[in-house]
This record gives sequence, structure tokens and C-alpha cells, in this order.
Amino acid sequence: MSKVVRIGGACAFYGDSSVAPTQLIKAGVDYLILDYLAEATMAAFGGMRKAGHPVGFATDFTEWVWKDNLRELKATGTKIVTNAGGLTPKACVERMHAIAKEAGLSFKIAYVTGDDIMDRVSEISGHTEMFTGERFPPADQIMTVNAYLGGSPIARALAMGADVVITGRCVDSALTLGILMHEFGWRADEHDKLSQGSLAGHVIECGAQGSGGLFTDWEQVPDWANVGYPIVECHADGSFVVTKPPGTGGLVNEAVVAEQILYEVGDPQAYMLPDVVCDFSAVSVKQVGADRVRVTGATGYPPSGKYKVCLTWADGFRCIGFMAVVGRDAVKKAQRQAEAVLERVNGMLRDKNMAAFRASRIEVLGSESSYGAHARALETREVVYKLAVEHDDANGLKPFMREFDSPTTSMSVGTAGWFGSRAEIRPVMRVWSTTIPLDDVPLTITVGETTEQMTVTAPGTVFAPGMIARPPAPPAPVGGATQEVPLIELAWARSGDKGDAFNIGVIARKPEYLPWIRAALSPDAMMKWFAHEFEGGKNPAVLRYDLPGMHAVNLHFLDSLGGGQFASLRLDPLAKGKAQQLLDMPVKVAVGLV
Repeated sequence: MSKVVRIGGACAFYGDSSVAPTQLIKAGVDYLILDYLAEATMAAFGGMRKAGHPVGFATDFTEWVWKDNLRELKATGTKIVTNAGGLTPKACVERMHAIAKEAGLSFKIAYVTGDDIMDRVSEISGHTEMFTGERFPPADQIMTVNAYLGGSPIARALAMGADVVITGRCVDSALTLGILMHEFGWRADEHDKLSQGSLAGHVIECGAQGSGGLFTDWEQVPDWANVGYPIVECHADGSFVVTKPPGTGGLVNEAVVAEQILYEVGDPQAYMLPDVVCDFSAVSVKQVGADRVRVTGATGYPPSGKYKVCLTWADGFRCIGFMAVVGRDAVKKAQRQAEAVLERVNGMLRDKNMAAFRASRIEVLGSESSYGAHARALETREVVYKLAVEHDDANGLKPFMREFDSPTTSMSVGTAGWFGSRAEIRPVMRVWSTTIPLDDVPLTITVGETTEQMTVTAPGTVFAPGMIARPPAPPAPVGGATQEVPLIELAWARSGDKGDAFNIGVIARKPEYLPWIRAALSPDAMMKWFAHEFEGGKNPAVLRYDLPGMHAVNLHFLDSLGGGQFASLRLDPLAKGKAQQLLDMPVKVAVGLV
């Protein structure tokens, strides 16, 4: 039989469940990959570093995953590849060795450095932001500067005999691609295989999202408490099967996998990674057994010859408070109360000769405020209002903290208070991105006493947008009598953030629905449906892409999240609910089609 490499996706973010590693080791995977490093996590590590904290790695990994599974890892030979190293991969490895020594065990642990280019800020200070064109941020406010590494150093570390590979910032999917490059000996010019391997990594990098988590048809997914985490069974030709451990909850079917494939993707034909530029437009997902889906069809182009560099920086401060209001007219009372608190504190700032809040946002949770004009005005008798404010000076937020709880006895009847969870002052963390040539980032791989230097070089031919062959659009819907149905009757959908933008991947439940879906979800219609999301945006736009292989379209909403992640005051800065909001949109279809 041909060689099969089984890789389990054991962690999606810093704070994910600790049950996945043990579950996947027992299921007999060859490797575990664990992804800890969102941009927000890097910013937090950067803040720790500025404060002189020696630990800049994911302690969830060392103190839970590593410590709790040492003996099973040794007994089974399961290997680990993770970016848990954060800003201090060496310190992470030192802690791992100390824990293993206490247990009387030893492992060959490699770590990769070179992604952290904080000391080279001056080299990119003349760049502009790659998506928005914004100028370089103030140097004294920068927290982290990291290049997103690819799979090559991971493959090399495994070739050096490592049982565990610890990296700093790398592309999430590179954790898996590096394993497959090592196991199958894929060359740098085998772009279709590298694209398929990257797609395998993309499917499992978000943990249980690849095995039933966040699925549109959530009622079909059994046993959330014991959800199974995803496994990819990978072959040398790049094809893979997505599955999960037997006897676990969750669900692996074509729609679940298709949703995850489109999660956090911009242009699906130019998914740019350090090792390859991926094209997912012809990807096919096919059920081949219970909780088993085979994925094929990803193609690739040469890489761009550059690393993406992500910089996080502190831009002022923010404070967010929550207050419950109960009783008749709860929504109106909550809105008035939040406005009154905001007016009072801005007056206090004026009295102190301080600037007013530079930004503020009131959202009454329970009134569907995040739906904009599509909110359903149902009377509700209990809500929570969220009042968020920003100021350049942390001292400008102290009056807000002092006054936020005061309405408990002085404003709206039914104000419940929320003692024990007072608002906190936190920095506003922004993300700024650019690119840097591959060969400008020398890497170091260390395994025990052995250290190797490595520099990834650009190919002779690099990616150019003209290489992309766009698929033909599906035929327009056939005329005749129509009826309106909510989009959810026609499609599955998944949304996610991409900086200050978000995407929604929409997959037709049946191929014959796709023309109607596409006709309804035009860029103009999406600009109108999500008009409230573009509030404050400088260059809002919606781009639409076709994926005929999965009978899908991908919608990319630019300049739409109020800054995104830790820079946004919105209820849903990671765009987790945008697909749910779109699925309520009425869509015209032929009578009798549904």
C-alpha cells in the first residue's frame, strides 16, 4: 500500500481545549500540529516583552499539552509541530526539556528562529501598508515585527531527526506542509502538491472547525462535549482524506469541509504563502465513507519570492463595559443610559481640559444591533448594553471606569449591575503588514547541540497575477415565476476575518441552486446588505470569486471591521457571525426549485 501520513489538528488558538492532543494521540496519528499564534496573541507577547517578562511563548502548550502527554508521546512516537514558541522559541524548548527531565524522559526538540525581525525595523520603515497604503507606525509604539515563515525550515528540522519542532511566527498551514514536504520529499517546484499540502493544513489548523465546529447545520452535529478533532490522511500525490477519531462527537461531511476550506480566504485563486500560491477554485470534496471526505483538485503557482511581515503596534487605549437592563422597554432604556454615561464622561474630560473620546460605540445586545437595518424589532425585556470608548491617553479612560457603574442607582429602572467584572483599560493593538524578500530573512534551526543556518531563496519565476485563469461564471438563472426563500435554504456559509476585512464563503446545497445564489449575491447587493459594516471605512468594497469545483462563491468585504481584532470596538471584530447574518437574506429562485 502507498504511504499515508496521518496528521491531527490539536489546537486552533491560544486558549483552545486541552482535550484534543490526548484524543488524537490515542487515535494513532503520526503527527500533531498545534496553532497558537493569531496577530492578537503576538501583540500580547510583545506587550509582555516590553514589560520585561521573560516568557513569550504559549504556556498552555508546555504546562498542559506537553506535561500531560509526555509518556503517551514517548510510547507512541507521535511527533509534534507547533508555533507555540511565540517570541521566545528557545525559552519554550528549555521549559519543555525541564518538564521532560522531571518525568525521567528525553526528546529531540528542534526550534526555528529568524522570523522575529524586531531589530530590523529601520529596514522596512519606508514601506507603506500592503493593503491600505497607510504610513509606517511610530517606532516607539511597535510591539512585534515578524515574518510569516513557510514549511521549508520545519521540513529541515524533521530531517535533522527532531521529535518535536517549535517555531515562532509561521503561516498556519505551514505546520502541516512542512511535515508533508519532509515525509514525501516534495520539491519546491511541485506547486500542485504544495498547494494540496497547504490546503490540508488549512483544513485542520482551526481544530474542530474542520470536523463539525461552527457548521451551518449545527443541529446535525452530535455530542459537542466530546467533539472529535480533525485528522488528515495525506498521500504522496497531495490528495488527502479528512476524518476524526472513531467514537467522538462532531461531523465530517462534504459541507463541513467545504466551509472550512473557504474560511478566512480572500482570493481563492491567489492564496499566497511563502512556498506556493494556491488556487482552490477547482477543489473537489467527496464523501468516501462515514466521517471521511476526500479532497483533491488544488493547484499551485510559483511563490511570490517574499514573506509577509506582520507588525503589531499600540495605538492609544480602550475600555469596554457591559451592563444589564431588565424590564419593559429594556432596549430604549439601555440605549438612553449608555448615551447618558458617554455624555457625562465626555463632560468630565472637558472639565479636566482633556480631549473627548476619539471613538465610542454603543451596542445593545439582545436587540440585534449588529444586524444594522436588518434587525428584527422584537420586544425584549432583558438586554445587555456594551459601551466601548477609545482615548489617546490612558488617563482619559479613568473617569469612564469610575462612572460606568454609577447608573446602577441613578438612571434606568431595572439596571441590574454586574459586580465583579469592572471594565479594564487596555491598549488598542493594530496590525500593519508589508512584504520582504525571502533571502533577506536568514533562519536558524537548532536541534540539541547542532545548529544549521538556512535561507529560503526565490524561484527563477515568481508569481504574477496574469498566471491566473479565472473560471467562467455559472449560467444566469432561467427566467419564469420566482419565489423568495432565505439563503440558508439554498446554501451553507462560513465567515472569518482577514485584518480589517472579512470573507463569507457560500456553498450551494445543490449545484442547480448556484446560479440563483450568485445572481442574488452580487457585489452591489452585498454592499447594501452589509452597509452598516462599512461604517467609517475609507475604501469599502466587495469582491466576488467563483469556485466551480465546490459549487461556491467567496465574498470578500474590504475595509469593513472597524479596524479588526483588538483595534475594533465592535461586538464581532472577528466576523464570526457575518455568514449567519447573510443566511437570512431573501433570495429569488424559480418556483418549485426548493
